[in-house]
Amino acid sequence: MIKIAYPKHNFRIKEEGNKEFIFDEVRRQWTSLTPEEWVRQNFLQWMMQVMQYPSSLISVEKEIRTRDIKKRYDIVVYKNDKPWMIVECKEMAVGLNDAVITQVINYNAYLDVSFLVITNGNGTHVFETATKAWLPAFPHY
Repeated sequence: MIKIAYPKHNFRIKEEGNKEFIFDEVRRQWTSLTPEEWVRQNFLQWMMQVMQYPSSLISVEKEIRTRDIKKRYDIVVYKNDKPWMIVECKEMAVGLNDAVITQVINYNAYLDVSFLVITNGNGTHVFETATKAWLPAFPHY
């Protein structure tokens, strides 16, 4: 498991009614601040600030079809105009189990990426599809 030290970031958060919203800098829109969204936003900032992944090549919460079923992935990173990495985010209280792995594998059947990533904010696992191996560190862009 890879442990990540998330960078400090001044997230823009607002409250409307009884709901909190966070501004997603990649999507350039306000989104409901759920526990999973909190993990996603922190992970995005880490990818951009620490790992230097270009924000212009990151896609967040887009719809795809897998076996005639509509799904929404959390994060896809592109490289050379093709999907390169899928990141599946779960809230901190959710374990990174076989169901989460299966979910990201199903997305990969459609996207065919080099790296599958699952994270709950506490821990992160990275699988390289070419070598069929779990990696000890996060890949550099």
